[in-house]
Amino acid sequence: MMEENVLLSMRGIEKYYPMGDEQAHILKNIHLVVRRGEYLSILGPSGSEKSTLMNIIGCLDTPTSGDYKLNGQAVEELTDAELANLRSREIGFVFQNSQLLPRLTAEKNVELPLIYAGVSHKERRRRAQEMLKRVGLSDRMEHYPNQLSGGQQQRVAIARALVGNPSLLLADEPTGALDQKTGKQVMALFQELNAEGRTVVMITHDINIASYARRVVHIIDGELSEGELTSSEGGSYA
Repeated sequence: MMEENVLLSMRGIEKYYPMGDEQAHILKNIHLVVRRGEYLSILGPSGSEKSTLMNIIGCLDTPTSGDYKLNGQAVEELTDAELANLRSREIGFVFQNSQLLPRLTAEKNVELPLIYAGVSHKERRRRAQEMLKRVGLSDRMEHYPNQLSGGQQQRVAIARALVGNPSLLLADEPTGALDQKTGKQVMALFQELNAEGRTVVMITHDINIASYARRVVHIIDGELSEGELTSSEGGSYA
């Protein structure tokens, strides 16, 4: 049985991909525990396999072997349909590009996950408006993506990720398409959300972005290790 305050637990996770007649060893004996309310950064350079790890954390892929439990659910035992249901219920995704639908307003973009979840129109609208207010966009609800700045678009994406009240907010390079000032504002929002009790896992190659988290783990060549950032570190190692 999982410890009560543990949200995510990985034990001995391995991932292989076929490459011709051989099997490429991608993830190697990954052990990771994330507790409720944590803010964790997974830091690694390009080619470190952090995206592969993110896909498994996000239930977009499954490990070749090992045990992964998300909110008490053994992920490796699930069918594709069950994985999709778990993703929609437990995980809010924020990607490098906001991935907003251009023909929908900010409010309608935030409503999308609730439509798929079968939530009523009235309740969808209430929750979408509430989340947009939470991310500071109460005056931009009827704006379309091309009427919003890059930072505002990413805030809409964060509101969309939060509207289903997921257990985990999973962010993949969320400031990668933003200028430095706007990126800092978005990272401040993640800190605020974590202070409210949200569990955040951030995937990044940028040491400065990783430093916003309370805990940092490093991934190199598919191997994970605990690590600390020092004041001498800075920039990124893309």
